[in-house]
Amino acid sequence: MKTIEVDEDLYRFIASQTLHIGESASDILRRILKVDAGQPVQTTPPARESVSVSKVPAARSRDVVRELLLSDEYAEKKKSVERFMSILSTLYSLNSESFAKTTEAMHGRTRTYFAGDEQTLLASGNHTKPRHIPGTPFWVITNTNTDRKRSMVEHVMQDMKFPANVIEKVCGTI
Repeated sequence: MKTIEVDEDLYRFIASQTLHIGESASDILRRILKVDAGQPVQTTPPARESVSVSKVPAARSRDVVRELLLSDEYAEKKKSVERFMSILSTLYSLNSESFAKTTEAMHGRTRTYFAGDEQTLLASGNHTKPRHIPGTPFWVITNTNTDRKRSMVEHVMQDMKFPANVIEKVCGTI
């Protein structure tokens, strides 16, 4: 067995493709690349085949968002704030670096929308009703109208390079 170094984003992508506990990185890559265990690995793609690694995470992101919207758990959320929190949590899980970069710069005229702690949001305005975004180190204000929540999600998704039709579908569910 050989050891290789991969960039953090590639490591997260490989880890996110795990189907069951104990699945090795080699097993995951074999499944993704459609290479059987005894089969020789082709080192160059066939001439007619176009390989684009950058498209894999984008397609996966769309699939994860689609799965969220179609899930029973999401459908059971009756309040827009609950759907808003679920979407933010999912977006963070897809690309924590992009999420952090985008939310760091998001704020209103007088309010900070996202922060790493509740106190920062409480200090940015009266009645902000900060809530912790599950599965993230972030907090978000929730005392905004539904259109503002949609706008916040739209901004994050645009920065994460989601297609306009996917953004529209997601925002329409809030």
